[in-house]
Amino acid sequence: MTVEGTGGESNVELLAVRGLSKSFGPIQALTEVDLDVPAGKVTALCGDNGAGKSVLIKCIAGALEPSEGRIFWEGRPVRIRNAHDAAELGIETVYQDLALADNLDIVQNMFLGRERLRHRLLDEDSMERAAAETLATLRVTTVRSIRQPVGSLSGGQRQSVAVARAVMWNSKLVIMDEPTAALGVTQTAMVLDLIRTLRGHGLGVIVVSHNLNDVFAVADRIAVLHLGKMVVQRDAAGLDRQTVVEYMTTGGSGPLPTPADAGRSA
Repeated sequence: MTVEGTGGESNVELLAVRGLSKSFGPIQALTEVDLDVPAGKVTALCGDNGAGKSVLIKCIAGALEPSEGRIFWEGRPVRIRNAHDAAELGIETVYQDLALADNLDIVQNMFLGRERLRHRLLDEDSMERAAAETLATLRVTTVRSIRQPVGSLSGGQRQSVAVARAVMWNSKLVIMDEPTAALGVTQTAMVLDLIRTLRGHGLGVIVVSHNLNDVFAVADRIAVLHLGKMVVQRDAAGLDRQTVVEYMTTGGSGPLPTPADAGRSA
């Protein structure tokens, strides 16, 4: 990770993206995107298929390098070249596939690639304690044992393990890609509670989601991409579902509703 000179623009937000563009040959995936992500709040990133949501979060997470633009972290301009750079800053991403090993148990998954050693042997006791403490802090109480194979967990429990793995490494920002996709009502409620818990601990959260019911259930701020451009970002209280859908599908909308109007239609 490179921390660039501190002269010029800065921002008090946890994360600020300025003028970010990304092209793949002749295909322009993102065009001069700005995004602000405060600490202690949930920012929902919405957009239709192909809007550029995945490309944007991959640029933030270090999986892709932007073609142009700058990223500011806690007011400092930084260059995030890979996932290790992102993790050093405190940015962890939970992708839709969760990247969990079904044949390993919860503890083994949470420490996969970061195992603790003691006298050249795995420090199982230390890892178990840390895993249990992290799950308890996140109020994950539905797993019967931290030695339970991940392959036996429900969808909501798997999301919980993936998020717990992300936050136990001193993360400050957690990016969640479609965290409630394909989950039932009960499992969705579990994941939404987990997102609220992250916010309650002061973390910044970016949630990428097509489900506007989930978005309005947890989001403090909503940002909408359309054809690679950021068309609106503002407090969720100042938006309603119909307006967000219009921005997602057409890139524009009529006059924005007042917070009172949004509350009546939510």
